[in-house]
Amino acid sequence: MFLLFTGNKVKAGKTFVFWGLEPDFQSVAIVGLGKKTKPSDELELISEERESVRIAAAAACRALDAAGVKKIQVESLGDAEASAEGSKLATWKFQDFKTKKDTLPEIFLHQSNPGDCDQWNRGTVKAEAQNIARRLTDTPSNHMTPTIFAERALELSKNLGISVEVRDKNWAESEKMGAFLAVAQGSLEPPKFLELSYKNSDSNPFVLVGKGVTFDTGGISLKPSVAMDHMRADMSGAASVVATLYALASLKVPVNVKALIPLTENMPSGSALKPGDVITARNGKTICVDNTDAEGRLILADALSYSANFSPKWVLDIATLTGAMRVALGGSASGVFTNSNNLYKILEEAGSRSGDRVWRMPLWKFFTKQMTDNAAYDVNNVGKGKGGGSCTAAAFLKEFVPEKTDWLHVDIAGVMGPDDSTPYLGKGMTGRPTRTLVEFIEAQAKC
Repeated sequence: MFLLFTGNKVKAGKTFVFWGLEPDFQSVAIVGLGKKTKPSDELELISEERESVRIAAAAACRALDAAGVKKIQVESLGDAEASAEGSKLATWKFQDFKTKKDTLPEIFLHQSNPGDCDQWNRGTVKAEAQNIARRLTDTPSNHMTPTIFAERALELSKNLGISVEVRDKNWAESEKMGAFLAVAQGSLEPPKFLELSYKNSDSNPFVLVGKGVTFDTGGISLKPSVAMDHMRADMSGAASVVATLYALASLKVPVNVKALIPLTENMPSGSALKPGDVITARNGKTICVDNTDAEGRLILADALSYSANFSPKWVLDIATLTGAMRVALGGSASGVFTNSNNLYKILEEAGSRSGDRVWRMPLWKFFTKQMTDNAAYDVNNVGKGKGGGSCTAAAFLKEFVPEKTDWLHVDIAGVMGPDDSTPYLGKGMTGRPTRTLVEFIEAQAKC
């Protein structure tokens, strides 16, 4: 249980656990929320009041859990949705492969005001969705192949009104997805292409495209062995997309969303794609692959081209695409490249509300020229200049976006995990920015 505590004696996030303080509960946690009203900070781009609630709820739930309390009632703390998010995210753990698992606490809303229950339920669904993404991304790659990921997507979609079509290699060949198949040819695991549909509106669909590299060795351009195990989460974009659809369907948001997920491993072998090879993407453009570790953009290229079949309102792709994004922004935000000022404003506000913010990066012709100024082929998969790796990657993707289509590219390499400093997330992969995507789409359903 929590008690709302007023005054300035308890610092924000500071928690005290008392025993025998209240007759109906064996223990009570008191947690500092900080100032009730905080001035708007245009530089931070985050709703600090909502974030304070998440952090406070997380801190107190963890304190009670550590004290052995396994049934916890949580007050709204002034924002029931944020309170639910902080509580549910903080107390979840990835422990699928432990023989002796910790018992996770059950968490409920306590003494709700009118309207708090609905807000609490919304926060619970959004936290559950992010936890789904966390579980998918932290699962070792031998237990999360393209085939297994497709099975998980089918399981998660049951009874939610989400249809799932699992396409195979023959289908990809019929669609002339030469870039996607070129990445897949080095692996013994068969590639899959998922097409998920959640239709609760008659409007043209929003299209989400998620990068689904279930393990990335770098291919022939082999990555260093240090921390290569983190590449089990190179399908974080795909996981976020599946989790977003789960939340939208659970909340019955009145939108039409199509999700496209190319799934493959990127492996070195005798049949693997080689540096210098030239391949042909679905839209007919030829690509010289100078670096086989720049594979995510290749599979996204064919998925972006395929999105034209649905006459989308907009297309958003999300991917752990470049280490350069981690260098640029660290774990502070997801980087966004877009041709739509209006959509970026909506996404920025969604990130502020969710506490999982975004930052706009340049999509200039300066970078496009580095990718397309070639004598013997149309596009190179890496830039010619020094630096700007995230920007040249986005410029590459832009070559495969359907004409006259509003588009956003979200690079989440910096927020993937596992060393994240968000106070209400534990160790491991983060599932970010699932809740931001949900907020982004919900905001447009209300227009």
